[in-house]
Amino acid sequence: MVDFTVAIPTYNGAQRLPDVLEALKLQTGTESFIWEVLVVDNNSQDTTAEVVKAYQQNSLYLIRYCLETTQGAGFARKRAIHEAKSKLIGFLDDDNIPAESWIAAAYAFVQEYPNVGAVASRIQGEFESEPPENFSRLLSFLALTERGSEPLIYEPAKKVLPPSAGLVIRKQAWLENVPDRLILNGRVDGNMLTAEDLEMLSYIQRSGWEIWYNPAMQVRHKIPKQRLEREYLIPFFRGIGLSRYVTRMLSVKRWQRSPALVVYTLNDIRKIALHLLKYRTQVKTDLVAACELELFTSSLISPFYLWRKGYLSSQKET
Repeated sequence: MVDFTVAIPTYNGAQRLPDVLEALKLQTGTESFIWEVLVVDNNSQDTTAEVVKAYQQNSLYLIRYCLETTQGAGFARKRAIHEAKSKLIGFLDDDNIPAESWIAAAYAFVQEYPNVGAVASRIQGEFESEPPENFSRLLSFLALTERGSEPLIYEPAKKVLPPSAGLVIRKQAWLENVPDRLILNGRVDGNMLTAEDLEMLSYIQRSGWEIWYNPAMQVRHKIPKQRLEREYLIPFFRGIGLSRYVTRMLSVKRWQRSPALVVYTLNDIRKIALHLLKYRTQVKTDLVAACELELFTSSLISPFYLWRKGYLSSQKET
């Protein structure tokens, strides 16, 4: 019997995985339960499989490997849920470095709160290069979670949910409530649609399971300098914006969606207008302002884009 599974979805993570696996060697406070590591290779084209094999031969803890050839983080996480041998699955991205007490803190929290369907970590950024001075306006979009030093519950009425990085899921909550086929499934080459984790969590939350933030579960998110450059950030925020119709309607009843769409559309137009008035030509030179404008404009066209691309067909929409 395995009590806790650390699931690491990865795509071309041969250079990043060792740091995560080394950090897991240092875990403390886990003597009273059994845990495993499950690496889900999401169709990598590098030496990810060989890296995992090397660690399997020389590791102090159990490491398992599986290949998920359907591209997308959502598919990799779903595969992890089904492959995990435990009732608790803690997700780490291949650039997430857990603190030494991360597993123990996660396991203890879920034992104390039996109604928890998911619990999120405190995630701080470790930047390879210094971000722009005004970059704080964008930090929450980079899977960084800082919500104070005390545990708190994510209230459904506030419509805020944590990212999947550093997230611990109760397997029962997922299997009983998350549809086998979601609208969003994660970024792939040529398509930056994201927020598949928020879609998944919304099903768990509205089924009655609680979602918490636990600051004792600490994770460092390594952010390379390439992710602070325009070539990455503009498509990144475009993907977030184009996914917005789905995330906005997660808690909206079907009959309320048309009036809600009108309200969101008018609000997006207002945001774009105010942003252009405030920054004018700076949106061409100020990277943060450009990212915000990309987010607002992509959010505006999100429902039309998703409908045209077939994401909102009757077969997929729930």
